[in-house]
Amino acid sequence: MKTSPLHHTYRPGIPGRHKNRTRPEESCGGRLWSRNLRVVWCLAFALLPGMLCRWVQAADTPLPPQAVFVADHPHDKGDSIDVRITLPENRSPEPEIPVQYQVQRSGERHGIWEQVAQVAPTPRERLTGQFTIVVEKCVLNEPYWFRVAAIDPGPDGKMSSFVSPPGNEPVIPTEQFFDGGRFWLLILMLLMCGAVLTFVVLAWLGMPLKVRKIPGLEAIEEAVGRATEMGRSCLYVPGIQDMNEMQTIAGLTILSRVAERAAEYDCRLETPTSKSLVMTAARETVENACIAVGRPDAYRPDDISYVTDEQFAYVSYLTGKMVREKPAACFYLGSFYAESLILAETGNSIGAIQIAGTAQPAQLPFFVAACDYTLIGEEFFAASAYLSNAPDQLGSLKGQDVGKILAACLIIMGVTLTSLEQVFPQSLTISDAAYYITDNILRSGD
Repeated sequence: MKTSPLHHTYRPGIPGRHKNRTRPEESCGGRLWSRNLRVVWCLAFALLPGMLCRWVQAADTPLPPQAVFVADHPHDKGDSIDVRITLPENRSPEPEIPVQYQVQRSGERHGIWEQVAQVAPTPRERLTGQFTIVVEKCVLNEPYWFRVAAIDPGPDGKMSSFVSPPGNEPVIPTEQFFDGGRFWLLILMLLMCGAVLTFVVLAWLGMPLKVRKIPGLEAIEEAVGRATEMGRSCLYVPGIQDMNEMQTIAGLTILSRVAERAAEYDCRLETPTSKSLVMTAARETVENACIAVGRPDAYRPDDISYVTDEQFAYVSYLTGKMVREKPAACFYLGSFYAESLILAETGNSIGAIQIAGTAQPAQLPFFVAACDYTLIGEEFFAASAYLSNAPDQLGSLKGQDVGKILAACLIIMGVTLTSLEQVFPQSLTISDAAYYITDNILRSGD
């Protein structure tokens, strides 16, 4: 049977024969499939770079906050708003560089946004999963809108999408009657005042309040007695500050005791001053001391004089007087600066017994090195209570000691809990206790 050259008989099962011949419908479908496959591959290669770039960018972009809540800051004067940020759940627990969160504020719903804060949560806040930012400098009774975004602290500074509070409702700062940030300051003040009043009442009722001996004050009688035996004068320097300085007032309190002993022993007491008001107060102090011991005739107003307000001119006068007259006892009780070492070394060179006292920490080493007795810090201010033994002053001194003990205990507790927080970072109990003491109690007076 003859066949047309345009028709071929397909015989399956005979290998090697008509191997290049296929069915007409298979040839057309295969070409179509191949063409579609090439189109798909071309599209894939064209879109792959963009998809990879977007995937990398999405991987590098920080996660936005899970939720944002805003509220008026409690117990303030109406100028602060609290923004509480809930961290995303699938965040890294301990990132090398923590993600920062930027807070933006607007005075209108669709107004211009301004950045008001950008902070990173602390390890404790990352552990709890939320933290609060206090936005200050707000206008009383004015509405504000907020939004928060996460920012990568790296060089690129990539930012996530912004998250607004639920409903995107504004918050209005209002003024409260009581400032709750100073609540613990009120408690501490009441405890200290209560302690002072308690000890004052106990002192008035006759309860003995013991104060340890202060060698520098005990040596006043010895110094004045030595000057009397040698027939030489005493020199008293009340510092270089005016009467608005507490150290000057404390120095004049001790001057009263020195003047009493000098009047009893009939010893000359010279008091050059660098301020005219200090001269007037010193004259009145010495006069009252002489009258108190029954020796009003021992008061010599010319021995209490005003020299000059210039610091080193005043010091030059004192050192020259010390070298010429050689007083047997020198008292430096007040506020001193660079002249402390000059006075102490000059008095040491003439062989005088020297008693010094100041609350300037930088000058205490010079007095300790060159003087026989030195009143350090609190000893200087406690001199009035120590010398007078007045019940009100002794009670005040004891009450202040109670306040110091309380403050020291709070500081020790804060340091201990903060140290334990570093040792046990996963303990929320220790972390919360440390945060409460350091940020609520100890900072209540800020």
